[in-house]
Amino acid sequence: MPRFTLRAALAAALAGSPVLAQTPTASPPATDAAFVRQHYRKLEQLIAMRDGTRLFTIIYMPLDAGPAHSYPFIMERTPYSAGPYGADNLRKMGPGPSAELSREQYIFVYQDVRGRYKSEGQFEEMTPALNAVAGNGATAHDESTDTYDTVDWLLKNVPGNNGRVGIMGISYPGFYASAALPNAHPAIRAVSPQAPVTDEFIGDDAYHKGAFFLLDNFDFMKEFEGQRTANGEKYQPVFATNFKDAYQFFLKLGPLKNTNIAPYFNQKGKIFGEYLAHPTYDAYWQTRNIRPALTNVKPATLVVGGWFDAEDLFGALNTYQTIEKQNPGTPNRLVMGPWTHGAWSQPDWSKFGSLDFGENTAQHYRDSLETPFFNFYLKDKGRFNPAEATIFNTGTNQWQTYPTWPPASTSAAPRTLYLQQGGQLSFTAPAGLQKPTSYLSDPANPVPYTDGVYAERNNEYLIDDQRFAAQRPDVLSFQTEPLTADLTLAGPLTADLFVSTTGTDADFIVKLIDVLPAGEAPGTTAGAKRPASGKARSSKASYQRLVRAEPFRGRFRNSFEKPEAFVPGRVAEINYELNDVLHTFKKGHRLLVQVQSSWFPLIDRNPQQFVNIAQAEAADFQKATISIYHDAQHPSGLRVSVQAR
Repeated sequence: MPRFTLRAALAAALAGSPVLAQTPTASPPATDAAFVRQHYRKLEQLIAMRDGTRLFTIIYMPLDAGPAHSYPFIMERTPYSAGPYGADNLRKMGPGPSAELSREQYIFVYQDVRGRYKSEGQFEEMTPALNAVAGNGATAHDESTDTYDTVDWLLKNVPGNNGRVGIMGISYPGFYASAALPNAHPAIRAVSPQAPVTDEFIGDDAYHKGAFFLLDNFDFMKEFEGQRTANGEKYQPVFATNFKDAYQFFLKLGPLKNTNIAPYFNQKGKIFGEYLAHPTYDAYWQTRNIRPALTNVKPATLVVGGWFDAEDLFGALNTYQTIEKQNPGTPNRLVMGPWTHGAWSQPDWSKFGSLDFGENTAQHYRDSLETPFFNFYLKDKGRFNPAEATIFNTGTNQWQTYPTWPPASTSAAPRTLYLQQGGQLSFTAPAGLQKPTSYLSDPANPVPYTDGVYAERNNEYLIDDQRFAAQRPDVLSFQTEPLTADLTLAGPLTADLFVSTTGTDADFIVKLIDVLPAGEAPGTTAGAKRPASGKARSSKASYQRLVRAEPFRGRFRNSFEKPEAFVPGRVAEINYELNDVLHTFKKGHRLLVQVQSSWFPLIDRNPQQFVNIAQAEAADFQKATISIYHDAQHPSGLRVSVQAR
């Protein structure tokens, strides 16, 4: 819609629309189209960026917006569609990102980013920030400039605004929220990156510590990289699949390169092809890491993540920590809840799998943090002075607050859980000589990431009972004696392993597990018993609840940029961070650390030979004997932070 037409439409709306006081008292819920019709007017516009590219933008304006009633903007920029499209086709879940914000009355803006859906231009994966690339001319652009240009246009062309803007988004839109922060428009006062994609090689979405996340990317990219329809409103998948058992499907598919042949991507997935073409932390990934660009941040920030997020847990923690480190004077808050990817936006999140949190944690977050955050910074309404970090303890089902995150060493002391001979685990360093513990890793029989048959990723794998893995000879288990008192771990975990292999490459997956006393059900208070029905194998077997796990591709042990082969039989050190935790292991529970070398098909199989895995042949996949050392000279362990009582 041309600019003059939009301005005319706005003028007509302001002249003839009823104000909120004239709407029926019993208005519909703020989560349906009827609410939008009674309270908002929808407008659509192509907004020109500084290089002339026009981005499709949808605006929901309160009907009484004008000289007497001015409102701030809340905007989301997305590659997943700003729709529904058409003046009469309204958002079924209300005009805003939540019912609470919809009732608060804002001017809500949704925009298709470059090259996606109804916007012009070329889409690029995680568009590099201008300060990460050369050529910053007058028409040079990145996501920060596109946000700036959009905000500038909105302020000048949408009447009834109060001159303030908030940005928010979950997942990829979370990245666009982060990307709005460098050189932000002065009108942007509040930004909430939620589960933001942040560094796709080190910990988000594409690779984790160099290990390719096969299942998710194969499934996601076949839809995301499809053919855009003529009207720009939909995408046709690159290909279709029809299998019920992802483990068997990918095992039969063979080497990773077979994902890029017919009838699958067949070289038609631009981004998927880029993923495979860049198997090290080269310039492709480094320029797409938003963290170095997060300097001189002016808007207040609220970073949100979920402990059970299988996609961007790393992004939430590291976006917060980067803003905190590089912008010490900026109001910056962190919220970590018991959520999967974006679950805080759900109407109800009181339970997840076998866990019962005892409250609607999503509602609690929106009422006490998200809505007050935007109201305070955009409307001067109410107060917003929460703790620096509001963190959910996944072992007690209670919210805790901290003045810093991770907690200072004075409140969470660093200690090491050492692997010991005979499958023992303790805070005492091993003494003398001990034989290493070994296992045979066979790429033809990889360790599954979850128990059961699934066509898509089992979203509950991050809290899975790990007894299915403990029963395998290629999974090592080390556990403590039953705890004599509650033990709370708060902050990062660091795996420090001394290993050797008969091959020239290897993956390592380290898991931290909460072992319940026999008969105790997960997600309950200590002493509560598991129901007679359900998935329990035996009332006598101890449930092994996964708390945290992370893979590491061994070739990157010294550098993510310059991989190195293992020398067969020579001891090497693997040292890497897992994502943070806040978890109380209750009295009577045990801590368990598992080590394995495959996690399939969540991550791709390592041939265990130092070859380009994206180009590996079937013959390159070889069995290898992996040894984990745990003696005085090679004290393998997991470094943790133990919270003071």
